[in-house]
Amino acid sequence: MYMKKYDLGGRVAVVTGGGRGIGLACARALAEAGASVVIADIDSEVGAAGQKALAETGFDVDLAELDVRSPEQVTATVDRLEKKHGSVDIVVCSAGIAPTNTPAETVTDERWLEVMNVNLNGVFWCCREFGKKMLERGKGAIVNIGSMSGVISNKPQEQCYYNASKAGVHHLTKSLAGEWASRGVRVNAVAPTYIETDLTRDLMDDQSMYPMWMESTPMHRMGQPEEIASVVLFLASDASSLLTGSVILADGGYTCW
Repeated sequence: MYMKKYDLGGRVAVVTGGGRGIGLACARALAEAGASVVIADIDSEVGAAGQKALAETGFDVDLAELDVRSPEQVTATVDRLEKKHGSVDIVVCSAGIAPTNTPAETVTDERWLEVMNVNLNGVFWCCREFGKKMLERGKGAIVNIGSMSGVISNKPQEQCYYNASKAGVHHLTKSLAGEWASRGVRVNAVAPTYIETDLTRDLMDDQSMYPMWMESTPMHRMGQPEEIASVVLFLASDASSLLTGSVILADGGYTCW
């Protein structure tokens, strides 16, 4: 009974930023659960590499080039994928950036807008356009990738723009969930701790930051992409049918102190 709730057979799932890292792990988790998966990534080479990696493990996934910063491109991509696959039942908004740390007083307008356009605006464009189709059908699940940085202010790094963007994702998630709950569309989010990926491994050698991160984390380790993907799978499946507007912290205990 319970395991059947995780079965995504017959459903179509789109993962933005799905070519690597957390996004790729989410794509694999959804594929393993039986969903037909589309990797949507701004970088066609990264997307193709992710597609190949999944193919090598037995999963045939589709690929779409998508710049979430462009509402016009998001709309066109949603229409194209809906026509191609019939419907999109699950969306995971994983595309995001975390640029070099910058003290707040020296953050340029360009840097601020760059982060907001990807991390917050891009999530809204995708939720809005995929959400329209889901609302027409009266069903669907959206999972946004937030961050514990949307709950706490990280130290010692200075990243007010990133923290603010992820806090926005959390509140957007709650707002959409409240509006759409009675119309069959669930919207939830995952707030990860520091996750070990190709983009973060170099930071583990940074003695000005890494030891402080571990000291502040009760589990004394970084997370793995697969550990976030497991939470995403839960939120995307019927196993979480009572959850909407939830922001699940997957932070190794970081926020409990």
